Amino acid sequence: MRIATWNINSIRARADRAVAWLERTGTDVLALQETKCRDEQFPHAVFEAAGYEVAHVGLSQWNGVAVVSRVGIQDVEVGFPDQPTFGADTPVVEARALGATCGGVRVWSLYVPHGRSPHDPHYAYKLEWLERLRAAARTWTDPTTGDPTAQVALLGDWNVIPLDTDVYDVTAFEGATHVTPAERAAFAAFTDVGYTEVTRVHVPGEHTYTYWDYQQLAFPKNKGLRIDFAYTSPALTDRVQGVMIDRDERKGKGASDHVPVVVDLRD
Repeated sequence: MRIATWNINSIRARADRAVAWLERTGTDVLALQETKCRDEQFPHAVFEAAGYEVAHVGLSQWNGVAVVSRVGIQDVEVGFPDQPTFGADTPVVEARALGATCGGVRVWSLYVPHGRSPHDPHYAYKLEWLERLRAAARTWTDPTTGDPTAQVALLGDWNVIPLDTDVYDVTAFEGATHVTPAERAAFAAFTDVGYTEVTRVHVPGEHTYTYWDYQQLAFPKNKGLRIDFAYTSPALTDRVQGVMIDRDERKGKGASDHVPVVVDLRD
């Protein structure tokens, strides 16, 4: 089975492109982030015509996550347990996490908060969000609270740059989010509860990016970031046989600023 994650940066602008990519690559399950639409605005028909089912949560023109699958969608869950809220006046659980079981794999599409700046309330929210996700992920595979044989994939845009070599110039992020020790520690902590970040295992190269800004010719100059990742539970890690970062999908008119990250699983 082939599963993938892709920050699509507006599904309504790129639905046809996404379906064409699915068909061209033979991808079975795709976790999407930044769909930027409400549920009733999601272009379900385009995916369904291609043989894919859709689960989506979106509350506004911001955020939004989805899972599309041609191997079934079951037990859809909007938000992970104890997912934190954000907002000063009327705090809400933002549309940043969606789980679904597809072909026996529990797939989570995740759009981790940006953080804005280390002094912004959004930064504390980001760290809390990651910690609560890690706590939930632990319960899913813990022998006393979950199933140690569970096949869980945490896929998405993590908005963390784990290594200095995951950015074109780390000094450009001095005093900014994504590279702070606290964020990097929160990201790495998923290994403490048994998960493996498999894209690093299979694509370990330096300056291998998944995102390039639209400004200042960032893509032609390869001024990118590596911020899209896949953490897998022990039982699923054993099935991973390869990972591919589809850099070519950043090319051409109408591309997202992120590219798909593909994980191939043994039967």
